[in-house]
Amino acid sequence: QVQLVESGGGLVQAGGSLRLSCTTSDRTFSSYSMAWFRQAPGREREFVAVIAWRGGATSYADSVKGRFAISKDNAKHTVYLQMNNLKPEDTAVYLCQLITTAGNPYWGQGTQVTVSS
Repeated sequence: QVQLVESGGGLVQAGGSLRLSCTTSDRTFSSYSMAWFRQAPGREREFVAVIAWRGGATSYADSVKGRFAISKDNAKHTVYLQMNNLKPEDTAVYLCQLITTAGNPYWGQGTQVTVSS
């Protein structure tokens, strides 16, 4: 069973920055990609960013392009989400997802990000 642990959330003023981390317990090198999603109260979960575990190709939601950056540290089995120029509409629970090479998804518990205006 793969476990994901997120950290780095918090309260920040608009225009500020936060860096989220997600560490996976997977040591079998079966990770295919890792991604960040977010879910605000009363809204559906939405995609934020994804990174391929091998090669490092990335993709972003239009709403965060130019402000957020996803990266990874293979040695630490950790993926990061650097969030700059945060806006109140970025307020949500941010969840980490891992997809294995077999296509199985795993989710973390999430970390709260609150941006005040």
